[in-house]
Amino acid sequence: MLQTLIIGIALGLIAFLLMGIRVFFTKNGEFPNTHIGASKAMQDRGISCATSQDTEYRYKESPVVKLLKKENL
Repeated sequence: MLQTLIIGIALGLIAFLLMGIRVFFTKNGEFPNTHIGASKAMQDRGISCATSQDTEYRYKESPVVKLLKKENL
């Protein structure tokens, strides 16, 4: 039982280190950005992340509000 636990912890540690080689052992290492908005191909097609689009639309002023402000009603 203890041997299995030690082997499991060792394998987990090895997997963790192998996944982070680029981050741990390069000077300016960082995890790759997998966000849709950071993809050049998606930017060329005008596709962005749903979360980013939601944030943009949340702060975008409604045409009805613009009309009401314009006419001072």
